[in-house]
Amino acid sequence: MLGNTGLLVEQLLEHMDIAFTSIGIGTFLWVPLGVAIYHYDRFSTPVIGVAGMILTLPSLVLFPLLIPIVGIGTTPAIVALVLYAALPITRNTYTGLKEVGTAVERAGEGLGMTERQLLVRVKLPMAVPVIFAGIRQAAVLIIGITTIAAFFGAGGLGASIFAGIRLNLPKQIVGATLVVSVFAILTDYGLGLIQRRIPGGKRGLNA
Repeated sequence: MLGNTGLLVEQLLEHMDIAFTSIGIGTFLWVPLGVAIYHYDRFSTPVIGVAGMILTLPSLVLFPLLIPIVGIGTTPAIVALVLYAALPITRNTYTGLKEVGTAVERAGEGLGMTERQLLVRVKLPMAVPVIFAGIRQAAVLIIGITTIAAFFGAGGLGASIFAGIRLNLPKQIVGATLVVSVFAILTDYGLGLIQRRIPGGKRGLNA
């Protein structure tokens, strides 16, 4: 690891770029989807079911399926990772909104709030801790799966791991794996600190 610090740092930056881009896009897409299925509750079961089915697909299956559509490299990796983020983010958004008590809803209605105002001003702020917990779960999941993306030309720390397997270099495999693990742990810890600072954030720690 000391002899290849420059390479590991370069691959770590690639890994971070892919993972954080996927998390950003996933949050932008799946939080509104969670709000939508809360509003149209009859669609919640099939949508969450499809998201769960996608998550059960092995990455070595999903990545090749996307290559004919979006090509090889970073793009199919990000598309696949965004799809993997769908379940934790969508489900937690839906669950967080569902957990808002009827007493709170009635209080808002008593103040003359419309359904939209109640959602934006009351329900979403109260659901933020649980939503953030889903984003945190997705972040750790994606950091791990990003390793596989290197097998399809996306770069990242997986490149060193697969090269180590190909060349039978256990030290290279262990070194890159340690960096991925530390990155995932630090990300989870950092997001956990942020989550605790959110009003009611401790409620989402077990979501």
